[in-house]
Amino acid sequence: MPKRALIESRPWLVLGVALALAFWVLSDSALGGLFQMALKGGSVAALAAYALSRSSARDARLIAAVMAIGAAGDIGMELDTVAGGALFLLSHLVAIVLYLRNRRPHPALTQRAAAAALLAGVPLTTWLIARDPMPVLYSVSLAAMAATAWMSRFSRYNVGIGALLFVASDLLIFARLGGALDPSLTEWLVWPLYYAGQLMICTGVIRTLRRDHQA
Repeated sequence: MPKRALIESRPWLVLGVALALAFWVLSDSALGGLFQMALKGGSVAALAAYALSRSSARDARLIAAVMAIGAAGDIGMELDTVAGGALFLLSHLVAIVLYLRNRRPHPALTQRAAAAALLAGVPLTTWLIARDPMPVLYSVSLAAMAATAWMSRFSRYNVGIGALLFVASDLLIFARLGGALDPSLTEWLVWPLYYAGQLMICTGVIRTLRRDHQA
């Protein structure tokens, strides 16, 4: 019964998770690239549809835009890494706007310290493992996204940790590009970390917005 209720009330969420699992399981199969791109992009695009279906607030449209641009970035990465990276950078900028609109009123000193560590640590780590200025430039937007998510009023157990999982997935990609990690290891870790991060970010934002409406 709970599973049926979940499907009936949140069909886009169920669809997104199902597509993400299918992409992860079938990533090494002989299926065509277009089919795999559809699974990959569709899983995050479904999160955008979920956000729009669960709230009509302006910030819901912003998180939906973050997910939609991210879905385009997922497909773009399969075609051209520069174009895909540019789309993800854009998605981070939209997310930063969302989080700055929802700043936590009185963050603790430890929260501010964590945000500062992200702002400095992510680009530095990227440089150390990739030794390439282009990923470092991108990682500045990634770090700012995670830092502002951590400082926002949204739940750090959902949105904050989700942003950290996103950072971890990208750092694994940079480590693979820089030869610091075995590609076979990163291939299995990047996608679940990334999708879990997006899922936690999207559902965490929507949960807060729905709570606002009910208050």
